[in-house]
Formats: sequence, structure tokens, C-alpha cells
Amino acid sequence: MRVGVVVGLHKDTDLKEKFSELGEMGMESCQLVCWDRTLLNEETAALVKQAVEEEKIDITAFWCGWEGPRTWNFYEGQETLGLVPAAFRFQRLQMLMEGSDFAKLIGVKNLVTHVGYMPENPYDPNYQGVIICLKELAAKCRENGQNFLFETGQETPVTLKRAIQDIGLDNVGVNLDPANLLMYGKGNPVDALDVFGEYVLGIHGKDGCYPTDGHELGAEMPLGQGRVNYPAFIRKLKEIGYEGDITIEREISGEEQKKDILMGKKLLEDLIAAENSVLTKAQN
Repeated sequence: MRVGVVVGLHKDTDLKEKFSELGEMGMESCQLVCWDRTLLNEETAALVKQAVEEEKIDITAFWCGWEGPRTWNFYEGQETLGLVPAAFRFQRLQMLMEGSDFAKLIGVKNLVTHVGYMPENPYDPNYQGVIICLKELAAKCRENGQNFLFETGQETPVTLKRAIQDIGLDNVGVNLDPANLLMYGKGNPVDALDVFGEYVLGIHGKDGCYPTDGHELGAEMPLGQGRVNYPAFIRKLKEIGYEGDITIEREISGEEQKKDILMGKKLLEDLIAAENSVLTKAQN
């Protein structure tokens, strides 16, 4: 397992400078995140590829946002997030399709997004509408040689697994953000691996707390200071055979963000090394 970091792509992002900074931080990989539809073009793709080649950073996933309103809470979030709100579904599907094409241009094999508050009732008309939409998106990703990954958060682990099974394509998986499961009050990330572990193709390294208010998400925290049991989480990832990257996400900015990322990187690398040592001793 390598440790990487989430990188935002904006109009003013100097990709060469940003990727050079990743190298200085000892990062070998990242997930690239973009919410700006106007950047999903060949010109931007060429700049990304140039920065990748010069700085030797692997982009493990393209995290594609979507247009329109978004409110990250338990009330307005139901009506604004992801592909679940029917009023925004078609428009957002089109942007995600364009995101898949952009990911192909930059040579990235995983497309990730938040789908939204998936209904737990499979007979809910909204559930069926989202599944139809996701079948189209997953088929597009398959044409482009990609996987489509659900970012965990707004759905329970069982609902997420049911959705993957109902989509019915073998290129659909999970980008597991353990903090999101806690912050949305949807489950324990270690236990969630028992439910959908076989579908996990990406991991976010993030930490947070359970909600203490019925309206608002739980608080995000520096990695190692929240409620995610990272020693148990890394151990479980090893048990299920996960060998991909863990990509740190810290949703603040400035020097404090960089400090927290480096602290999280050391914590994760120490835990991974400890688990590798245990496995080596067991094999001997």
C-alpha cells in the first residue's frame, strides 16, 4: 500500500507546482478532484499529463464532481447531492460522462463520485431511477476501460452493496472513505469491509466523528484524532487482500492542511509497516 493525497483541479491550479510539492512531501500518488466542467477538455488533459510525466506522480482516480447546488447536511443534502435528486440527474450524468472521457485522456482507470442519499427501499422510484442512470454511467466507463467507484458517505453499506449488485456490471466498485461513514452516521468502516470489502478499489485516508446533531454531519478531524480505528482498519484491509493506495483527504486549507497531511502520512505508513511485519513473522 502506498500513501497518496487528494489534489484539487481548479482554473488557477499550477499542476507542475502542485505535483512538485507532492514529490517534496514524499507522495507517489494522488486522486485528482474536479468540480469545474469547463476544465474537462483536451487542453487541461495535456497539462495534467505533462505534470504527471515530469513529476512522476501516479493519478489513481479521477474524482468528478457535478453541477448545481450542493449542501452537505442531513436536510438540504437529501435534495441537492449527487444523482438522487431527479431535478439534477440528467445534467449531472452528462458531466460525469464527460468526466469519464477526461479520465481516459489522462490515462486514469477509476472514476469516482458521490451518488447521494440512495434510498434504502429498493422499491422507491428514486432508487430505480438512480440505478438506471448508474448503469449508463458504468457502461460508459467500461467503454473507456475504467471502473466506476461509489464514494462512500450518504448510503449505508448494505444499500451500497445492493446498488452495485443491481447495476450488475463488473466494473463497479467502492472508493471507501472511512470518515464519511462515521460523519454521516451510516456505519463503522471496519465492519463495512465485511459487507462490501470485495468491491473496494480505492481508499481515502480521512478521520472524523459521529454526528451529534440530527441536522449536521459529524466533524472532520486530523487523521488519527477522530473515531476511525485505523490500526483495526489497516489490519482488515490486509486481511481482505487490499493492495491499492490510501489517499489522504484533509478538508481544510493552508499550512495546517499540509501539516495534518504529513502527520497522517507518517501514521499510515507506520501502521502499514507494522502490519507487514506481523504478516512476515506469521509466514515464517
